[in-house]
Amino acid sequence: MEQNPNPALNIEISEEIAEGSYANLAIITHSNAEFVIDFVNVMPGTPKSKVKSRVILTPMHAKRFMKALVENIERFEEANGAIGDISPMEIPMNFGGPTAQA
Repeated sequence: MEQNPNPALNIEISEEIAEGSYANLAIITHSNAEFVIDFVNVMPGTPKSKVKSRVILTPMHAKRFMKALVENIERFEEANGAIGDISPMEIPMNFGGPTAQA
């Protein structure tokens, strides 16, 4: 009997997750054991924003994710043209709360 070394992976997605969440900011932090990516929807003129989704990855999976994202961006740009860079955005560390004073 032969065994398939790469069996098919059956992945299911719920309707709620399939709808997705819009995010226009990602905050990435890490420890020696994991990378944490918080996806945030920041709306102009609102003093408070909520994390819409948090993804926790091992360092190895974070690197795989980075490589897959780079590959997909390259494919997108080949088909649709270059994605324009945005100017760096200053994000206040208080996220709209009161400013610390000494």
